[in-house]
Amino acid sequence: MKPSPLIWIMLGAAVLVIVALVRLSDILLPFVLGFTLAYFLDPLADRLERGGLPRLVATNIITVAFGILLLAALVVGLPALAAELGAMVERIPVYTQRLESWMAGNRILNENPDAVNALVEAVRGSARSFAANILLTGLSVLNVLALVIITPVVAVYMLNDWDRMVDQLDRLLPKAQAPQVRMLAAQIDEILAGFVRGQITVCVLLGVFYATGLSLVGLDAGIVVGVTAGLTSFIPYVGAVFGVTLGLAMGLGQFGVEYVVLAQIAGVFVVGQFLEGNLLTPRLVGDRVRLHPVWVIFALLAMGQLFGFIGLLLAIPVAAAAGVLVRYAITLYMREYVEGSGEG
Repeated sequence: MKPSPLIWIMLGAAVLVIVALVRLSDILLPFVLGFTLAYFLDPLADRLERGGLPRLVATNIITVAFGILLLAALVVGLPALAAELGAMVERIPVYTQRLESWMAGNRILNENPDAVNALVEAVRGSARSFAANILLTGLSVLNVLALVIITPVVAVYMLNDWDRMVDQLDRLLPKAQAPQVRMLAAQIDEILAGFVRGQITVCVLLGVFYATGLSLVGLDAGIVVGVTAGLTSFIPYVGAVFGVTLGLAMGLGQFGVEYVVLAQIAGVFVVGQFLEGNLLTPRLVGDRVRLHPVWVIFALLAMGQLFGFIGLLLAIPVAAAAGVLVRYAITLYMREYVEGSGEG
């Protein structure tokens, strides 16, 4: 059977998207973030529109309110985070020396001097790598400022024109395939809305919980470790594993081998994982998302390997779309070849 023109158009569009991701990945980040922000806030704009406000007024209200909340969060949280991060970098040499002293004084490790030397070099290398990453992050302030300026502009324009863009795309659909495309698009939107909006909320709540719990334990870098673990929790189990590993390492450097304190640090993440698995994710994300954790991890690793940081941002939408299309293809296959053959 000869492929329809729609198939060739879709294949051509897919090739163009892949080429753009590869060739323009360095400048796409503000646009991807702006698009994501507009997608995140579009339901609120629609609700204000249904209340009688023009789209432009609704967009301006949302933009001002979101900007005020973001500014307040930065004014309150950024100085504390920056101060703790700076103190953390200054204490790394002291923590490293304490860890080296503990490893050198451990009887089991003393019986294996090669292991001690390897661990010492690993600790030193990790400390140097962490400090270098912090330095590189500081040197990229201009890029961050450009991101902060461009992303809101893109988000405002996209949010204001969102419904018009959707209507224009809908008019471009071929009449014969339009119902199927709309159905698939609605399923993808449902999955993305449930996962992205729910998962962002889960990550923020976990970050607040981890930062608060570690600070109450007395860990010097509790806010940094907690926020980092919370923000990386969109990858299943990675945020908790990373957080407890970093937290225990910082705890060993700060408190030494104090089992009670180390158990409290680990307990913060155990409780956080319990809350996430039994309360936050079921209520905020739900089962309707239909994205298996293994599929999410694979999508993140594969897209990150292929397209870098932009790939990580696009991994979940791609995974959601691929899941919907695969399930639809399986349904067609079953209807055409399995159930149909049974009737014959």
